[in-house]
Amino acid sequence: MGGAVALVLGVLAALHFYCAVGGRRARLAAVPERDGRPVLNPGPLACAAVGVSLVFAALLVCWTARIWTPALVPLRLARVGTGLLAAAFLLRAIGDRKYVGFFKRVRGTGFARWDSRLYAPLCLALGLGAAAVAIS
Repeated sequence: MGGAVALVLGVLAALHFYCAVGGRRARLAAVPERDGRPVLNPGPLACAAVGVSLVFAALLVCWTARIWTPALVPLRLARVGTGLLAAAFLLRAIGDRKYVGFFKRVRGTGFARWDSRLYAPLCLALGLGAAAVAIS
């Protein structure tokens, strides 16, 4: 389970790095929109920061799942971190009740369709997967 979660987090990190270096393909489907205009306009630094965070999240999951075992922090602390990661992804799946998540009100946009079909379910799966790793 931990390997699958870490792999998906790594792929997501790569997508964010792609955006950080100027990748534009499917840009509108990646950002919530209102009246045809993006609600957010993340720059390269923000995309890179999310990418780095996702790399660290993947390493944390690998550590907790004992795929990779550095001696930096006790395993108990890694489990807590993975539990917090699980909570973050589960909260993202639930959403903000406006633009993102299963309970969003703004629908009918390109992002909303992708969010309902892929992003929110993926966040739910990552949250449940990280929770399983944290308690195993």
